Amino acid sequence: MPRRSCLYEIHARLASLTGKERQVADHVLANPADAVEPSIEELAERIGVSESTLFRFVRKLGYDGYQQFRIALATETVEPRRMVYEAALPSKAEEVRESGSLPAADIVFRTNIEALERTLRHLDRAALDRAADLIAARRSVLLLGLGGSAVVALDAFHKLLRSGVQCRFAEDYHLQLMLASQAREGDLALLVSHTGANKDALALAEELKREGATLLVLTSYPRSPLARMADILLLSSAPVSTVASEAFSARIAQLSIIDALYVGVMERLGGEGIDRLEHMRGAIARRRT
Repeated sequence: MPRRSCLYEIHARLASLTGKERQVADHVLANPADAVEPSIEELAERIGVSESTLFRFVRKLGYDGYQQFRIALATETVEPRRMVYEAALPSKAEEVRESGSLPAADIVFRTNIEALERTLRHLDRAALDRAADLIAARRSVLLLGLGGSAVVALDAFHKLLRSGVQCRFAEDYHLQLMLASQAREGDLALLVSHTGANKDALALAEELKREGATLLVLTSYPRSPLARMADILLLSSAPVSTVASEAFSARIAQLSIIDALYVGVMERLGGEGIDRLEHMRGAIARRRT
């Protein structure tokens, strides 16, 4: 779609909007920068309309979906630097104002630190313990994720492989779908998705649930469609990214959750896990010069 002013399009189409759609338009025009941040579920609740109304609104503007609308709106309302990386969190806002503009390294490290602290404060320890119990006891664990989330799923594969737990991972989406179709009751699947709204990720979840697998979801959005499908839900907490699929600090928080999960699994495996770990280390050590 040709690039054009999102705010201009809203003004231009006001007369053709329904009452509820006009309510959305009025909110966005009054608070354009604030409308960039929330997920579709959060913005719909904030305005007091249904998600379907919000979706119809962005389609009337000519956008294929809510994410495309958010990106278009962000280009007009968000400072360029924030389009590259998440802005500092509210707790850091005063510090940013006083210093003018923090160097890139300061923004990245401080945002990541804040994301880790927030995730730790809100981490569901019971869910983490239950996930570790299931992984340690399962005969097969699938590790799935798309795009940037595939990096987190691959890290989980790398970690859990050390424990001797039988893990399966594939980066290609079609291969992931094939793995999901072969899941059986008693299998456990860890599905990573920052937004929890990716259509392909939802298709993987639907296939896993259809086959009777237990679904462990790692996401940043507790009210997302994927989160609602989870048997066990682990949440990372990070600044809301203007381009939601590129929340880099969420990845740092999720990798830390994977590390905690790995330690929990190893604690449950006890001596057997240590033996498997040493066996793996020995195989690698024999290849060193």
